[in-house]
Amino acid sequence: MSKRKAIAVNTRFLIKNKLEGIGLFTYESLKRITKSHPEIDFYFLFDRKFDQEFIFSQNVHPVVLFPQARHPFLWYWWFEISVARWLNKNKPDLFLSTDGYGCLNSNVSQVLVIHDIAFEHFPEHVSFLARKYYQYFMPRFAAKANRIATVSSFSKQDIVSHYHVSAEKIDVVYNGAKEVYKPATDALKISVKQKYAEGKNYFVYVGSIHPRKNVKRLLLAFEQFKQATNSDFKLLIVGRKAWNFTDVNEAYSKMKFKEDVKFIGHIPPNELGEIVASAFAMVYVSLFEGFGIPIVEAMSCEVPVIASNISSMPEAAGDAALLVNPNSIEEISSAMKKMVEDSALRSSLIEKGKIQIKKFNWDLTAKILWSSCEGCLHQRSDKQILDGG
Repeated sequence: MSKRKAIAVNTRFLIKNKLEGIGLFTYESLKRITKSHPEIDFYFLFDRKFDQEFIFSQNVHPVVLFPQARHPFLWYWWFEISVARWLNKNKPDLFLSTDGYGCLNSNVSQVLVIHDIAFEHFPEHVSFLARKYYQYFMPRFAAKANRIATVSSFSKQDIVSHYHVSAEKIDVVYNGAKEVYKPATDALKISVKQKYAEGKNYFVYVGSIHPRKNVKRLLLAFEQFKQATNSDFKLLIVGRKAWNFTDVNEAYSKMKFKEDVKFIGHIPPNELGEIVASAFAMVYVSLFEGFGIPIVEAMSCEVPVIASNISSMPEAAGDAALLVNPNSIEEISSAMKKMVEDSALRSSLIEKGKIQIKKFNWDLTAKILWSSCEGCLHQRSDKQILDGG
């Protein structure tokens, strides 16, 4: 390894055409950080063949470590054997892990990005082996980390409360929205509605279909909304079926207005931006989020939002959304009805969203995350001087 400062980065979520959540955070922040700091060598640790689009600059050096880490046993193998061996051999100045998983078998300084600890609140929404892995390792990762970054003040307090780490070593690093999320022209809105919603206005949900995302109650609320208003609105569900979606399938099969619900599946980013920007409103009533990126993406498109009034979502939404109890089908349905019937309210939310969105951008994300890394680098340099290194 060169004598220049070196940072190893866990980039196993940089997968072409599959940048969601953690992968998006990794991509947007590391793209900026690596280009802004040519004096640093970045070693991107992949768990599979990588795409060249993720090698952002000449100071990025890809490393593929076996095995593909997509199962609790393989997580352990990858982080505690393969990554640990690489770190201990090459001794970078820092290990940055953007998915919250640390490495206990190495004494290299570590910065972890812990997006949320939802499994502590909804353990039943995680498979048995994954739950056991999280419950054992996450507190240990948090304790070992030199610094932790997380995506909201809510998540920061949640980590402090559950893992009893000092709030002083946790930095709040908000998410942003990609450039593709921008207001749509009237012509584009017409085109998108024709393609996806039979030319009608629609509500949109973006995210995986997973119990924590509360899609079942969203479907039931939309059914109530249709019955109450007799409107021709559609509901677009955009995202992959992630885990345990039987309840969603059952609820959908019993709907009277099921023909007005469109399951779109996974959509490329540019097209997804157009779908969000052409929506009448975003409905994001998750049961728990560390941040809630779709809320910010909708506001970037000047699309009003209905969001949950719990966990981090009020922090992301500010006063620019209708906040509802996600456990109340009636509240969600009532908010949809209010959004349609009160044009002044809808316009007000759009204007407030233009202000709220200024708090969230990837340039700021990269800047604050780099500050976390830089603090660890300086601490290590100071220690080397004290040790006579």
